[in-house]
Amino acid sequence: MINHMWFSPLEQFQIFSIIPLKWGHLDLSFSNSALFLLMTTGIVYLLFYMVTIKGGLFGPSRYQSVVEWLYGFVLNLVNEQIGRAGKKYFALIFSLFVFILFTNFIGMVPYSFTVTSHLIVTFSMSLSLFIGITIIGFRTHGLHFFSYLLPKGAPLALAPLLVVLELVSYCFRGVSLGVRLFANMMAGHTLVKILSGFAWTMLSAGGLLTLASVIPFVVVFALTGLELAVAFLQAYVFTILTCIYFHDAIYLH
Repeated sequence: MINHMWFSPLEQFQIFSIIPLKWGHLDLSFSNSALFLLMTTGIVYLLFYMVTIKGGLFGPSRYQSVVEWLYGFVLNLVNEQIGRAGKKYFALIFSLFVFILFTNFIGMVPYSFTVTSHLIVTFSMSLSLFIGITIIGFRTHGLHFFSYLLPKGAPLALAPLLVVLELVSYCFRGVSLGVRLFANMMAGHTLVKILSGFAWTMLSAGGLLTLASVIPFVVVFALTGLELAVAFLQAYVFTILTCIYFHDAIYLH
């Protein structure tokens, strides 16, 4: 049982306490998930600090080029999807994109931990955004925000059905945004781990299987490159959907 769990592809997602801290029934232990959350925040802060200090004192650097590209990428995204009204929310959207992107990339490092592969993390982000965007919608339009649930030109006879469908669809945003990120990151990492274990088993078997192990190793390398692309793509999808939800809350269409 111990060996089975040790080689389980799901072992990489296990959360364990690094610094146990319990108070009655309340568990406030510092876990590996919290460690990599802080590590991601620290790396992002360090990158931007180096851009601010070294980029300003010694001219452009590689770090500054990366940050400027990320900044311009997200800025264009906000301008295209939200427009001028999105400028006040740019800092939030940019921070969200950078955090998810670096968290996904750090999770690709061997023996690290992928925070975004846990539903509690991604769902917390998506639910917080859903609640915040809904509040913005009501602050912008008041009770007129409910008109979003009834498409323009819809027959009044179908209004009760359409309102229910639109309400369910709208509320599902708070779930789907986080589930999509969690599912893609967990599935990709699990597949890479399974194929890596399969390739290592063939390599250790000896004989013809050692030669045949080249095939799964090549597939693993290809999947690793694909996972890096997926890590960026999922940060992009999460961000662009957030921009679309901001647009709907501000303009009601």
